[in-house]
Amino acid sequence: MTQSLDTSWFTEVFDSQGSAFSLKVSEKLLDVTSAYQHLEVYATETYGNLMVLDGCVMLSERDNFLYHEMIAHPALFAHAAPKRVVIIGGGDCGTLREVLKHPGVEHVTQIDIDEEVTRAAERFFPALTASNGDPRAELKFADGVKWVDEADDASVDVVIIDSTDPVGPAEGLFKVDFLARCHRLLAEGGVMVQQSESPLYHSGSIIRELRRDMRAAGFESVATLPFPQPVYPSGWWSVTLAGKGTDVGRFREDDAATGDMACDYYTADAHRGALVLPPFMRRAFED
Repeated sequence: MTQSLDTSWFTEVFDSQGSAFSLKVSEKLLDVTSAYQHLEVYATETYGNLMVLDGCVMLSERDNFLYHEMIAHPALFAHAAPKRVVIIGGGDCGTLREVLKHPGVEHVTQIDIDEEVTRAAERFFPALTASNGDPRAELKFADGVKWVDEADDASVDVVIIDSTDPVGPAEGLFKVDFLARCHRLLAEGGVMVQQSESPLYHSGSIIRELRRDMRAAGFESVATLPFPQPVYPSGWWSVTLAGKGTDVGRFREDDAATGDMACDYYTADAHRGALVLPPFMRRAFED
């Protein structure tokens, strides 16, 4: 049965692909415009609270674990022994929470340009910010590109680019010169990971170009891992890993299988399976 949507629904329209995603909402909880973007939070009937930036869904309480676990754990298990981690973006702090589940991590610096996102997460998504008080965590509200430029060479083991779509404040995070700066920042054996949009919509464009640019920036290996994400365009998302002197197509499988982390999606089997790309993605990357 076809039903038209009214104002009790939040809808994100993805014009270029002729698709849209809607959630039924009961209340708008927050509506602010920061120096960088328009931030809204809604209460929905079935997905808990929903965060929206510039009209685009960022996360919901119901399914954010998929994204946060897959942007954090594959990268950390692809590194031999990660101790120093940097998160560029990630203002909702869900990725920070996942990184801090790794007991070997000694220090995590999170740099997000927009403090309003973190303050909204503290109010409306407290489970995501529960680890902010961990003594290993350092939160900075600054320009991530500038921070990377000023950081010391070979000073980090893992760089996580937890950004919004490659427009507006996040556009520079997808450029080859920024990827080269991340390569400089990483110690030998280092790993970077970047959210890389929809496999269905972007394999032949954004993802393919990101993989090419990562290699142009000096990374020897790349790996794209798809995973489900209902609230994002197409319902399917991806992260792309790159290794400096290491093969990100391999990971510490025994540690991932025996670790005592409370995850709802990530497992060693899920990691292993995500590394096996469907034929249409392989073809898109080869063209």
